[in-house]
Amino acid sequence: MSSGRMLSRSLLKLPMSVLVKGTTIPSNPIEDHSIDINKPIVYALPYRSDVDLLALQAQVIKLGLPDPLEAVEINGKQFNRYVFTSSRQTVMGNDQDVPSDSISQFSDLLELHKFDSELDVQVIPTTVLWGRKPGKESQQKPYLQSLNGPQKAKAMLLAGRDCLVRISPVVSLRYMADSHGTDTSIAHKLARVARIHFSRQKLAASGPNLPSRQALFDRLMQSKAIEKAIEDEAKAKNIPIEKARKEAQAIMDEIAADFSYSLIKNGERLLGWLWNRIYQGLNITNAATVRKLAQDGHEIVYVPCHRSHMDYLLLSYVLYREGMVPPHIAAGINLNFFPAGPIFRRGGAFFIRRSFKGNKLYSTIFREYLAELFAKGYSVEYFSEGGRSRTGRLLQAKTGMLAMTIQAMLRGLNRPVTLVPVYIGYEHVMEVATYAKELRGKRKEKENASLVLRTIRKLRNFGQGYVNFGEPIPLNQYLNEQAPEWTKDIDPMGSSKPQWLNPVVNDLATKMMTHINDAAATNALTLCATALLASRQRALSRDSLVNQIDCYLSILKNVPYSSTYTVPQDDAESLVKHAESLDKFMLEADSMGDIVSLDRNQSILMTYYRNNIIHLLALPSLIAQMLVRHQQLSLAQIQQNVALVYPFLKQELFLSVEQENLALLTEAYIEELAGQGLVTINSEQQVSINTANSQVLVLLGRTITETLQRYSIALNLLVANPELGKSDLELKSQDIAQRLGRLHGINAPEFFDKGVFSALFTTLKQQAYLDVDGNCDGAKSEQLASLLYSMLYPEVRLTIEESIYQAVEAKQA
Repeated sequence: MSSGRMLSRSLLKLPMSVLVKGTTIPSNPIEDHSIDINKPIVYALPYRSDVDLLALQAQVIKLGLPDPLEAVEINGKQFNRYVFTSSRQTVMGNDQDVPSDSISQFSDLLELHKFDSELDVQVIPTTVLWGRKPGKESQQKPYLQSLNGPQKAKAMLLAGRDCLVRISPVVSLRYMADSHGTDTSIAHKLARVARIHFSRQKLAASGPNLPSRQALFDRLMQSKAIEKAIEDEAKAKNIPIEKARKEAQAIMDEIAADFSYSLIKNGERLLGWLWNRIYQGLNITNAATVRKLAQDGHEIVYVPCHRSHMDYLLLSYVLYREGMVPPHIAAGINLNFFPAGPIFRRGGAFFIRRSFKGNKLYSTIFREYLAELFAKGYSVEYFSEGGRSRTGRLLQAKTGMLAMTIQAMLRGLNRPVTLVPVYIGYEHVMEVATYAKELRGKRKEKENASLVLRTIRKLRNFGQGYVNFGEPIPLNQYLNEQAPEWTKDIDPMGSSKPQWLNPVVNDLATKMMTHINDAAATNALTLCATALLASRQRALSRDSLVNQIDCYLSILKNVPYSSTYTVPQDDAESLVKHAESLDKFMLEADSMGDIVSLDRNQSILMTYYRNNIIHLLALPSLIAQMLVRHQQLSLAQIQQNVALVYPFLKQELFLSVEQENLALLTEAYIEELAGQGLVTINSEQQVSINTANSQVLVLLGRTITETLQRYSIALNLLVANPELGKSDLELKSQDIAQRLGRLHGINAPEFFDKGVFSALFTTLKQQAYLDVDGNCDGAKSEQLASLLYSMLYPEVRLTIEESIYQAVEAKQA
């Protein structure tokens, strides 16, 4: 290196230390990208720039990666630890020598691999982005621009605090040499591929060019579908066409977002302060998968679960921090109040009415607006549950937005569309107390500025937050499997609704919700809530609580539920201490130790957190309850019983295990329980409970008992009244559940929820307990009803039997 270049870099370091504050994506590249620091590493950058090199140096050294300004020695030869893949603009013109230097170095490195079979140089593509402001549609500029010296100085001054260093997955030169050879043409190919990669990376970080709202409206008004809808509106209401057009403009103005990069950038700082104030940490999992989708040019549709109003802010914040563009978000029209509405709109929110029914003009404009977002490449987010879950469980998906997404594809989008399910979890949901009141009958309070201010005043430490990105669902591939000839139904007008659409959308909705649940995050509070609620008195000694959490952790770690869910790495003792610090439990001490308990009000609230993860423990809990009530069963009998009950759990809790894999999974859970010393298995495959260590098994079994009680009510009522119609069965089941809840102190809000019983009867039809006309298969229903009764505690079973008897008597009278 020349002394002049060394001096210029030394002089640059001082102002950069003051002006530049970089962020690295990902934050742990060695682990995320499986970088082997014992192998030679060379960084590839898009343009020659000392400023970029120094910004990169400051970040990678902190991450434990080698200094890019130090030479790398390979087989006795020294090489620069960096290469540039393109020429760049200078004040005087193009600097043409850089690409040839890069080609020469690539060629030399590849040549070394020809003679050394053990050598594997790792090339790490890295991009230094000075701000992520997207362009305007009127400015046709390439996404990755080279900057000359004065331009780079300006970028550093204006966007130095918004510097993003993107570190991409490793490119193995060993692989390149083995697969493609080592001649100079391969070096040229590497440089070309790198340029494409860097351009896509910038697009993924900044997003497509933004239109002005008026230009967007003008484009929408030229849509043939909207023109026809305006004409139909004018005829239906007998109004002038111009008045119908003004109505259409007003609807567009009500719906459309007004995305502002400056609000996103400043909002990220505000939200960073907010999360640090109210949460002890944010845990983000599987973001690398989404970054790859964005860089590969996918149209991404985020479909998160909906726990809290915080979800909108949290997901956008996380995506921005992870180097991606915050999405356009479908928000309920109830959030369009001053001052929140205008802020949300500039943050990417577009507003949607609760119902489109009877308003063809509105539905057409909304569908065309959504299609426009997809066509221009903006990522989109919507909450398929339609509203926040009041019980902590996933709700059945509303399918309207999914249907419109597929209809947008039928217009002939040239980019692949991928759904990204997102599980959002909290150790404290700020609205949870309000949810409990609403479930007890209190009217939902309308969102307004006063409510926001009251909420802000209550902000305090809420523990940990979790954002887990689930397994993506590529919609093009999904449609190829479910409706192979879907491309024949492509309609540029976007008005077609093929016959296959509804069943495919319904199946897709279930798949989507299952993928959300697959990505669940267990945490200290959800685990402790599950354990304490399983105790009849909602109280456990501290030692018993730790033992129970230890049981849950072992099950979740040793018998993996899915590839995307997360389990805390802390031990049970640490998790209990953390949960206690959240100030949700009553702590008492006696001569024998500490007792952790819940008062009645907290017991109701804790069901919300238990319900967040109940699906993860549903099967082991079912097996445990079966064994607790029977004491001993054969492995085959347990597998048979589980197979009978599982379809109902699968439908209600969005479980992902397929029926054909159920027997093996059941056996794995039993082996895990045996490994914990809770059960024993003899040579004849008889499974027995270990009475010397039964408390943990009893508490594990009680997690699912309320669900089994509901099933038992419905099935035994059906057996006793096989002629009852679906609506009467649902109503009477709900009445008996309410009675059972009062008599036995069951506080779970979903216990007598009508929607849960509705889902149950849907499964009864799917599993042929009821035929299409609602007629009951008596023998099959009696078998399941008897099994369910056998898993209940005697006092609960007696209450159900008595209630069903009274219901039958009342009907006959």
